[in-house]
Amino acid sequence: MTHRSFRAPAAAAVVLTAMASVLVAHQPARAAADRIRLGSASDVSRGSWNGPAFTMNGAGGIVTASMSRAVDEIRGGTGSLDVVVLAGSAPTSGSKTPECDTITGLTGVNSCTTWTLTTASDGNNGQMNTDVRNAEFVYFAGGDQCRYAAWKGTALEASVESVVAKGGGSGGGSAGHHINSPIVYDACNGSVTSAEALANPYDRYVSFTTGMFEWANYGAVVNDSHFVTRDRMGRTMSFLARAVKDGLAPGGSAWGVGVEEGGGSLFLDRNGTATQYGKDAYVVLADHQPEQAVERKPLTYSGFKIWRLKPGSTFDFRNRPACGYYLRSVTNGVPDANLYNGTPLTDCGTQGGGAALAESEPNDTRDTADDATALASPGTLTGSMKSTSDRDHFKFSVTAGQTVSVNCAVPSAYDADVYWLDSNGSTLTRSVNDGAGADESLSFTRTATGTGTYYLDVEAYSGSGTATYSCALTRS
Repeated sequence: MTHRSFRAPAAAAVVLTAMASVLVAHQPARAAADRIRLGSASDVSRGSWNGPAFTMNGAGGIVTASMSRAVDEIRGGTGSLDVVVLAGSAPTSGSKTPECDTITGLTGVNSCTTWTLTTASDGNNGQMNTDVRNAEFVYFAGGDQCRYAAWKGTALEASVESVVAKGGGSGGGSAGHHINSPIVYDACNGSVTSAEALANPYDRYVSFTTGMFEWANYGAVVNDSHFVTRDRMGRTMSFLARAVKDGLAPGGSAWGVGVEEGGGSLFLDRNGTATQYGKDAYVVLADHQPEQAVERKPLTYSGFKIWRLKPGSTFDFRNRPACGYYLRSVTNGVPDANLYNGTPLTDCGTQGGGAALAESEPNDTRDTADDATALASPGTLTGSMKSTSDRDHFKFSVTAGQTVSVNCAVPSAYDADVYWLDSNGSTLTRSVNDGAGADESLSFTRTATGTGTYYLDVEAYSGSGTATYSCALTRS
């Protein structure tokens, strides 16, 4: 095929440590704010937007499947929008705009502007704040969340909030993930390990910033990143016990959201429904006072409730479930075994699971397509490219005015493309990003009256294997 030519209280310290002095160790000597803009030089002008939408990534890089969905939902599938990336330091090698390099290639993006801000006072930079307020999505890059916490109270805080308020969105990866929660583990005294935090929940390295960003449906949350790879469940448990003990979380319950690196991304829509992409995430609940959480003594807490969110699964943050979790405890600083896997105590329907349809071979043609008509939204399609000529077809019915969005996380074992076909097999839209492991996304709106039949064709371009692709599907 040649289709590639088409590509385009007590120790009450929330420890808000003297930010000015702490930041000396967190910022380089250079103090100038740098701006690099890619794409159109002019901002989009439009009366209304359909967000907010948020992306919470386990590592610093863009996850194209969740970012594409955020862009599509904010713009309602039509027109284009502007993005601003905020970074606390410049990359040490490679491109100076790694996030924007990816974002500008996504459908519906008019421009992407990277701002590198190295001092707390940069949060009041006039041009930067104009760019942010004119944008529809703000992405906080990876790095050091203490630098981001230093922007609390500057004009930048209000500018980002204005983007979300007008129906835009916010997100980030690693440090950028941390700063998007209302209770921020700011690491201003240095990073803490799980062992250290469990041995002493009031360790000097456990410090928080609160009252910065308070996104709708996402209250009382502490974000954490690189979650499984760096074994951060223990420290998240300690953070939550502190949040409950010190009254940082309203209502006496605190929630942790830990997202794994390597492509993990939690997408949160305007209704408070989260969908997981790429790699696992965990929602952890502390809903009572700890049995022991005092300075210089190990943590004891019984019954943390944990939801494991696999790719494609969903979680309702607006109406948080009382089912679908497993339990783990910490006794004198020692956590239970198997922190990252457990059998839920009760069934919770789609909460933490989500509707899913796995391919069944043969499905290489429209006539043998797997019928996804009854798949609930949001839902997930899974399969693999078993040969270099494999094609997986899924059948859909779409009603007049309905928009179907598909965001596929593709494993690094192969390069797969996706096509949206009409009932005759003609291609209506496609996503054909280059490279093994390149994610794909597309969106289609039926403008005709009545109901029509359509097909999603997931097609091998190069490579093959048993590794599973995962396509998140939403109808709106």
